[in-house]
Amino acid sequence: MAIVERVEGILKKNNIPYKTIKHQEAYTAQEIAAAMHVPGKDLAKVVMVKSKDRYIMAVMPASWRIDFNKLKDVLHEKDVRLATEEEFKSVFPDCEAGAEPPFGNLYNIDTYVDKSLAKDDHIFFNAGNHYETVVMDYNDYTNIVKPMVAYFAVQLH
Repeated sequence: MAIVERVEGILKKNNIPYKTIKHQEAYTAQEIAAAMHVPGKDLAKVVMVKSKDRYIMAVMPASWRIDFNKLKDVLHEKDVRLATEEEFKSVFPDCEAGAEPPFGNLYNIDTYVDKSLAKDDHIFFNAGNHYETVVMDYNDYTNIVKPMVAYFAVQLH
């Protein structure tokens, strides 16, 4: 399975330049960053969380983690937890499990991007599989996805 057709379709429809980079198969964001020879802070990872009966896509640098207290404040929710792959895999039928691209809008899921990613000119992310990464202009990404941008992640040491 190559880049998810939904993502490729919206990028082409909007004439947004992007590049697909093939790399050795990798299953964690940090492994992907290493395979691509880029710092973990430069690769965006998707973490699916659940709040009440809805899923939320949290996007942050690969070398960061969610601060659930901050995320609860951002979402104005008391009960927010990590969603399991088993819970959300049916929401992304065209993606390999754990390789979801940060386009929640294409799956009717609210997308939240940690503000630390807004400092970069480009965004690197999974293409829907474990062997390709997409790179595109960060501003083009936000114009297409229209994510909520907030501080909710912390850098790992």
